[in-house]
Amino acid sequence: MSAARKQWMYTTLIGATDLAELAADEVRIFDCRFDLADTQAGAKRFRDQHIPGAVYVHLDDDLSGTAVPGETGRHPLPDEMRFRALLREHGVGPDTQVVAYDDAGGMFAARLWWLVRWAGHAAVAVLDGGYRAWRQREGTHDASDSSSAHGVPPPVSMPQVRAHVESGTWTLLDARASDRFHGENETIDPVAGHIAGALNAPFQANLGIDGRFLDPTALKRRFEALLADEGGKPVVCYCGSGVTAAHNVLAMVHAGLPEPALYPGSWSEWITDPGNPTAS
Repeated sequence: MSAARKQWMYTTLIGATDLAELAADEVRIFDCRFDLADTQAGAKRFRDQHIPGAVYVHLDDDLSGTAVPGETGRHPLPDEMRFRALLREHGVGPDTQVVAYDDAGGMFAARLWWLVRWAGHAAVAVLDGGYRAWRQREGTHDASDSSSAHGVPPPVSMPQVRAHVESGTWTLLDARASDRFHGENETIDPVAGHIAGALNAPFQANLGIDGRFLDPTALKRRFEALLADEGGKPVVCYCGSGVTAAHNVLAMVHAGLPEPALYPGSWSEWITDPGNPTAS
């Protein structure tokens, strides 16, 4: 990436006003809106209204591979070559700024952010505040960008996770809401609870009441408090199916903390083996 382009390279978050100032040939925008209870709702919202120039990507069809009951989690990673082809198909080149947005506080956009980095492209950011922020951008100024590129962690496989859970050499952060972490009100997965030894870090706590991410200092305080007794062990983020876990990865990177790994299969993969240790 040239020195001139580096000035606008966003690698974590981008504000709506900043996005509006980027030239159309410099940016590719992906609409990631989705509803787990109605898988076609996001596409309908896109057809009704979206950011000019955006293309829609579907969580199940574009941002996930084929789920195999009893073997994989609900949203396994897509084939890497297929995902890279999807990016090329929509005009993403070496110098392209990629921006992802949704209307759920970055819940789904963070998945695309992680995947694009996993595919080796550093210039990718989530629209802070999502589609609502875009609609409200007039008269505002944004300063939520991060201009430094970060390394991309390799996917973490289930056998590695089990070995580290049993040895206690990693810290696992569960991004699900507290009730699901504690095995209450489980309506999605057939087994309730969490991976034994994990800590609960609901992704919603990364956001302020306006739906935007907390500032880096506040995010840093949040995660440092959560990890205070962990002795500096490497962090692995997971959730129900590897989607909202990326939100915590994004938040930690934006806070300037060491980048955690992601367990793509997450809880829904973990419970396919009844021998894996769980708790509630």
